[in-house]
Amino acid sequence: MYEFETLKTTLQDSIFTWDYFTDFEKVKTNVKKIEKELNILNYLIGKENIEEEFLSLVEEYPKVRKILPILIAIRDDKLSSTPIITDMESLIPENKRYIFNDEINENIKKELLLFFRETGLKDFFENKAVKNLVDYCVGVEVGFDTNARKNRTGTLMENIVGKYLQTYCSKNTNFSFIEQATQKRIKEFFNYEIEIDKNSRRFDFALYDKILNKLYLIEVNYYSGGGSKLKATAGEYQYLNDFLKAQNLTFIWITDGVGWFTALNPLEETFNHNDYVINLEMLKSGILEVICK
Repeated sequence: MYEFETLKTTLQDSIFTWDYFTDFEKVKTNVKKIEKELNILNYLIGKENIEEEFLSLVEEYPKVRKILPILIAIRDDKLSSTPIITDMESLIPENKRYIFNDEINENIKKELLLFFRETGLKDFFENKAVKNLVDYCVGVEVGFDTNARKNRTGTLMENIVGKYLQTYCSKNTNFSFIEQATQKRIKEFFNYEIEIDKNSRRFDFALYDKILNKLYLIEVNYYSGGGSKLKATAGEYQYLNDFLKAQNLTFIWITDGVGWFTALNPLEETFNHNDYVINLEMLKSGILEVICK
């Protein structure tokens, strides 16, 4: 039907759209959750006797402590798994999460003051580095959100493939599809029972031909960079292809990205082993019409 060379030479170097870079709705939601505490901490900006004011504030409003790590761009879950060294002689790292959550006592006040000084927050507040912590945390959350881009790459690929499937089904009315296709959802939507190799198995899409009672299970991914995961994924999808084929099911793997140039051998092995390994260019060229004829 097509050669591996076709797949290789039509891999896309990008699927990114402008909304890939920052999820501002998530940013706004996260800042909104802590807006009250941020406004309380705004009181400290430009204050004299800043250390005394800081301790007085956290004693009066102990809940504001929970958002202090955000001001140095670290989430609570990350703080829990990041022991901190505060004694340069012993060099013993300790979990300091408790100072932001436990009931305030003299030891915690001492630890909070150390945190306030050594993180640079004391100078930050004292020198009026910002005018408003709410605005400042919008910037912090935008920075955090860049870490989520890797997850959004998968979502982008799913969105692109989903639009092609939608178009295909509108032209071929005997076809319908679902996203995030678990064993249960496939049974609910198509009254079609399949065996799964593990309870967590969830296919990106399931495409169903109601006239022929034929089910196509689809996995999609995009790799902009290399890594060991590519080889592992290719190997897993050989196994999955065989597992589904034994049930008279058709497995379609839609993958793309220049990351595959670092792992062409495992990709070619899976291409030769599986029935259908395609990319977006092939999808755009109408390969579904051939596969699902």
